[in-house]
Amino acid sequence: MKRIKLPLARDVEVEFTDRDVAIRQLEEFAEKGTRFPIVVYGPEGCGKTALLRQAFELLKGQGFSVIYVSPLEKGEERLTASEDIRGLVKEALREASRLIGGPLAATEAAITIVTRALAKGKKKIALLADDVFQAIGTDKAEQLVKTLLNIIEYPPRRYDKMVIIAALSEGVTRERVGRHRWAELRAVWNMPREGLRNLYEQLPGHKPSDKVWKWTGGNPWALALLYEEEWDVEKAAKKLAAERRLTVFVHSLNDVEREALKEALEDPDAVLKGKALIELNLIAEVWDREEWLWIDQPPPERPRAGNREALRLATPLHREAVRTALRHAQS
Repeated sequence: MKRIKLPLARDVEVEFTDRDVAIRQLEEFAEKGTRFPIVVYGPEGCGKTALLRQAFELLKGQGFSVIYVSPLEKGEERLTASEDIRGLVKEALREASRLIGGPLAATEAAITIVTRALAKGKKKIALLADDVFQAIGTDKAEQLVKTLLNIIEYPPRRYDKMVIIAALSEGVTRERVGRHRWAELRAVWNMPREGLRNLYEQLPGHKPSDKVWKWTGGNPWALALLYEEEWDVEKAAKKLAAERRLTVFVHSLNDVEREALKEALEDPDAVLKGKALIELNLIAEVWDREEWLWIDQPPPERPRAGNREALRLATPLHREAVRTALRHAQS
């Protein structure tokens, strides 16, 4: 299988690395098809997009007609397909843009391509959808998942195998999708230490190895942020806090809630405003580490007194960003 090149940071491309367990899982999906749409969720920046882009190459190599849609991308990147059905892309996108417009158009066009590829007699179809839930809005998430399930269950023409995988960031969308039995939810976590080291070694220039795992926790996006900020943790945390508007969030809390937030930085399971932190993609659920519930490897379990860890901050850098916002609110 060809390992693709992906942008990681400004002017830096890296080769897809590690995720060997995930690749084997994708091969199993290709062999059996997916009975339900697979909805992959996890911390922002943990590598979901990279995994879907690598899945494109893997499934294409297994003889699938593959559609990849990422509505928040620009230009041709938002909708592409394997060579055998690429001719369907422009027409479907043009029709959808005329009727709907905006990010919804790319998602609607991708579904149209699936049905038309089936009508043309394609027997192995894969649809890979990245950030579609963020693009269409939480209120439409359930409807989209049901539409994807209908493609599998009630196709316009018989097929041999169908693979549908959609990715979303941790947050309220997962709750809405998970309330129905219309999809199979699989969690994905940051990369293991050795996998992150492989990315780290592909970065040019001086690299302070003592900071990498400590602050990223294996998250490729956090690695890229630290690299772009020249490994200055304080600057990276301030940038993250600004992007997430964490100071505004902290100012919205009363004194009791701020104290609870401080406690949550040390023990996310004790969080009073946990739902808000999940919505901000700062905290992820890791309560069940059964391997069949995960794409790739579940995070290593941290020892806890009495019960299993249920929630975890996405990265140590996220913790520092919240601390930065709390300090700013108190100054």
